[in-house]
Amino acid sequence: MERQWRQRFSCHRPWRRPVLRIGLVVALLFAATAAVAQAPDPTLFSLMQRWGNVEYQMQGDARLKAFEDLANEADALARNQPDNAHVLTAQGVVLASYAKAKGGLGALDLAKRARTALEEAIAIDPQGENGSAYVTLGALYQHAPGWPLAFGDSDKARELLQKAVGIRPDGIDTNFYYAQYLEDEGEHGEALDYARRAVAGQARADRSSDEALRRQAERWLAEHR
Repeated sequence: MERQWRQRFSCHRPWRRPVLRIGLVVALLFAATAAVAQAPDPTLFSLMQRWGNVEYQMQGDARLKAFEDLANEADALARNQPDNAHVLTAQGVVLASYAKAKGGLGALDLAKRARTALEEAIAIDPQGENGSAYVTLGALYQHAPGWPLAFGDSDKARELLQKAVGIRPDGIDTNFYYAQYLEDEGEHGEALDYARRAVAGQARADRSSDEALRRQAERWLAEHR
């Protein structure tokens, strides 16, 4: 069972980390973080800035320890501000990233806690950080193992990713991640349509990550035509 979890949660194709393509969930987490980073709370902003450094710059045991520390900080913030959707989204992002890095059965509880935090954030803010929380939650449902080991559910993932597109139909991230989901489901033609929408999508103001993601979508589209 542990090997099954590790294969699904750490080695499934969209979670690999090639040089020219950020793994799907890493990119999804970045999309959610971009919204969280706009929150006025300097403590939250600092937390997510450090999350980005750990996610993209650190390796090995030091990375795992740093994620553990960030998760503890995020949990403390959530205990102090249980009705703050920004904080709960940040908590979900950190826990999901920690789960991905940890792998094995030890990741299962982290992934479940990430799901809970994101669902609570969406319950408070039905727009889900302008769709970003739905994207991240959809990725968790897509890539986690299914019952009885975990909560993975392709249909639920589709529902959440479609919700994100509905909230922000011209979003680069919302369309691109839905395109990748559709490709994984074997719906190649529709995947190409959403990838094209991503390439033609609207970048958000002061969000350089959107332009980086547009370039990623362009490369993906060229590879999958």
